[in-house]
Amino acid sequence: MSRFLLKNDGLFIGSSSAMNCVGAVRLARLLGPGHTIVTILCDSGTRHLSKFCNPEYLSQHGLTPSAKALEFLDYR
Repeated sequence: MSRFLLKNDGLFIGSSSAMNCVGAVRLARLLGPGHTIVTILCDSGTRHLSKFCNPEYLSQHGLTPSAKALEFLDYR
C-alpha cells in the first residue's frame, strides 16, 4: 500500500499508515458506496528508506514486491 500511494498519490507513508489505508479500503469495499471512512496517516516512510525502499535489501531477503496495483487487498 505504501508503494501504491507513493506512486499514484504522492503520499510517502510508513508501515502503520499503510496498514491503516489497507483497513480503510477493505472496509470501504465491504460497506459499499455512500459511506465515509476516515483513517489517520500517522507516520512517514523516512524510517524505511534503508530497508523497504531499498530494492537491493528487498531482493537479498526475498521480499521483492510483485504487486502492480491493489491486488494484494483481495488476500485474506
